[in-house]
Amino acid sequence: MEYDKQQINRLKRAEGQIKGILRMMEEGKDCRDVVTQLSATRTALDRTIGLIVARNLEECLRNAEKDEDSSDYINEAVQLLVKSR
Repeated sequence: MEYDKQQINRLKRAEGQIKGILRMMEEGKDCRDVVTQLSATRTALDRTIGLIVARNLEECLRNAEKDEDSSDYINEAVQLLVKSR
C-alpha cells in the first residue's frame, strides 16, 4: 500500500504535538492543559487511522472484485477496522 502525502503530514503534525506535550510536561504545565493536548493528539491519530483503513478497505474491495473468492480480502478489511478501534 502506498501512503499519500496527506497521511504522512498528519503524522508529522501529531509528532510535533507530542514533542510539544513533552515540553509542557518538562516545564511543569498544568495537567489539564497536558491532557487537552494529549486528547487532541489522540483524535488526530484516530482520524489518520481511519483514513488509512478506509484506503485499505477500498483496495481490498477492488481486489475482491477481480477475484472470485473475495472472502479473504473482505475479512482482511474487516479485521483492520476492528483492530483500529
